[in-house]
Amino acid sequence: METTLNVREFSNISMIKGPLMVVKGVTDAGYNELVEIEMENGEKRRGIVVDSQLGMAVVQVFEGTTGISPTGTNVKFLGRGLEVKISDEMLGRVFNPLGEPLDNGPPVISGEKRDINGSAINPAVRDYPEEFIQTGISAIDGLNSLLRGQKLPIFSGSGLPANILAAQIAKQATVRGEESNFAVVFAAIGIRYDDALFFRKFFEETGAINRVAMFMTLANEPPVVKILTPRTALTLAEYLAFEKDMHVLAILIDMTNYCESLREISAAKEEVPGRGGYPGYMYTDLATIYERAGRVKGKKGSITQMPILTMPNDDMTHPIPDLTGYITEGQIVLDRSLYNKGIYPPINVLMSLSRLMKDGIGEGKTREDHKDLANQLFAAYAKAVDTRGLAAIIGEDSLSDTDRKYLLFGDAFERKFVNQGVNENRDIETTLDIGWEILSILPERELTNIKEAYIKKYHPAYRGKK
Repeated sequence: METTLNVREFSNISMIKGPLMVVKGVTDAGYNELVEIEMENGEKRRGIVVDSQLGMAVVQVFEGTTGISPTGTNVKFLGRGLEVKISDEMLGRVFNPLGEPLDNGPPVISGEKRDINGSAINPAVRDYPEEFIQTGISAIDGLNSLLRGQKLPIFSGSGLPANILAAQIAKQATVRGEESNFAVVFAAIGIRYDDALFFRKFFEETGAINRVAMFMTLANEPPVVKILTPRTALTLAEYLAFEKDMHVLAILIDMTNYCESLREISAAKEEVPGRGGYPGYMYTDLATIYERAGRVKGKKGSITQMPILTMPNDDMTHPIPDLTGYITEGQIVLDRSLYNKGIYPPINVLMSLSRLMKDGIGEGKTREDHKDLANQLFAAYAKAVDTRGLAAIIGEDSLSDTDRKYLLFGDAFERKFVNQGVNENRDIETTLDIGWEILSILPERELTNIKEAYIKKYHPAYRGKK
């Protein structure tokens, strides 16, 4: 649908402050409206409207306001939001959030222009996630399974290998039986240059780049550009999922940088800060991103989201992980003590949770014993961690034989089940078999969460016996 563009031109700039510019006499500016700024020397910059009130429009300039003079500068309000040309040609390429190539390749030729400020999926047409996505990572697949259409964030701490885990999931993740129809949209928000190089090199060397479209902003770029990054990425994800019937995994890293940019813009606008100095509307803002994931009735494709965020001071009650946890369906938590033991990925399964897991596993989806096995592994590992605490107080010699077995189980669980190589892609059967193997350390009477029939069928003690 073509809209008639309502272009208005103004030259009365009343204030320039940080990345913001206030234009007087504008009564009809729309939120997120695209603006073109022409300076006296002919240089052009772009921006968007971030606030409009009392005949004034606050414009955030993408390239920053350095060098802009309040006199002799023309500001055009273009009457539309930021539109980026979207196409399946973007797979295998790297772009900035304005849709411009960062990989020295040609610009996108075919495709259609889309406003990047898409809306959340209407709850009335949402389909419930019920299909398992195999990430190849045991601690996720076995105990915190990811389903097609789910939002499952990864909570990391500073210095933990979230980047490597994100790259590994992007490389390995697949919907079984629909491998060829799977794509990854990877949004890197305000990352360091060395991280940007790592992601590009990793995807190119492993060949995963062919199914990955990357959108990237660096740490030194203006905050507004960082805020656009996940929106452009999700606009492509929506196109691939709902127009091209693909299963799309959207990885957004690092949402903490996104929220810091929100705070920076909010401070520049002199808004009253909310909790932790972040704007009061941060919950709503995050929801406009996270709720663009899901499945739609009558459509084959789906968008699954894995936002990754760094918890400041490893604090899960910090506003960013806290609000993210409210909106999404669980979390995968990376743990510093596991990382210090040399375990990769250092996923703390007791702190992690996938709220939708129960609906996507079991017979016909993964394997019949998956649910019981996951419950048993979880319970046994929780007991092993408690037993470690007890052993630290009374000494290992004072423990019962069963408790000692639990200590052995706890170590085996971390070393064999959670721990795996960066290039190790385990299918779900391998993951479940490893689970059975380490459960065989415990006496059979301790396996109270598993049906007798499954023990007889899958327990290593009975395997091979008819």
